Amino acid sequence: MVDYKRVCEVLVGLVGVEVVGAEETEGGPLVVGVRLVGRPRCGVCGGGVRSKGWKRVRLVDQPSFGRSVRLEWSKRRWVCPDAGCGAGSFTERAPWIAPVRARLTTRAARWATRQVGGGRTVSEVAEELGCDWHTVSKEVNRWGEALLEADRDRVGTVEALGLDETLFLRQGPRRLRMWVTSAVDIRNSRLIDVFPGKDAKGAVRWLLGQPAGWRENIRWAALDLSGAYRSACNQALPQAVQVADPFHVVRLANLCLDRVRRRVQEETLG
Repeated sequence: MVDYKRVCEVLVGLVGVEVVGAEETEGGPLVVGVRLVGRPRCGVCGGGVRSKGWKRVRLVDQPSFGRSVRLEWSKRRWVCPDAGCGAGSFTERAPWIAPVRARLTTRAARWATRQVGGGRTVSEVAEELGCDWHTVSKEVNRWGEALLEADRDRVGTVEALGLDETLFLRQGPRRLRMWVTSAVDIRNSRLIDVFPGKDAKGAVRWLLGQPAGWRENIRWAALDLSGAYRSACNQALPQAVQVADPFHVVRLANLCLDRVRRRVQEETLG
């Protein structure tokens, strides 16, 4: 290629987009200016439209050549000149560049979701993108939930379901304990989901949120010795046989032995 403008467009790699400029800041991200090619038609009457000005939107883009990138999209505002149409004015949209009101480009959001799904922390990804934690977390949640919804059969049939609580974090100046419940496919040793809380209400909500056919295939519910999980399974999995998790049974037996040992030692030795 000898057309340098076309070389820039190939490197940017967005369909239907032309590069209008670039700005390099010392110690900052590379800013690439783009705009859509072509003129849309009115979505109501199908007629031609005229430009009503520009609006620049700066988006966090996927890192390139070892540096963070910002995509500055010059979005045109169009208006239908036909007074009887009623369409009014509208701003052009291109979801393959970025969804409405998003702060990351579509490809940057998908890249961040893959990175976090592969084991990297949100903070690490945000640092590489050159943006804050909340921006990345919001987009990972958006795209992650969409992927989960589109692949509801990813877990498959579960015959033995395990529920157990985990201390997730300590929050605030008082270090309040925040708990989550892990749902596990025991036969395949696979984590299915993690949801907030460790009470019966949250467990029932999660269980009833699963397809009825999926719940009916569960034959065993392996629980710790928590009354909340027993209550949840009684309500949402009445057909499942409840069994105690061996770890908690052994732990309880050891606790009882320790109590007997201490009592006998105090009685005999004072």
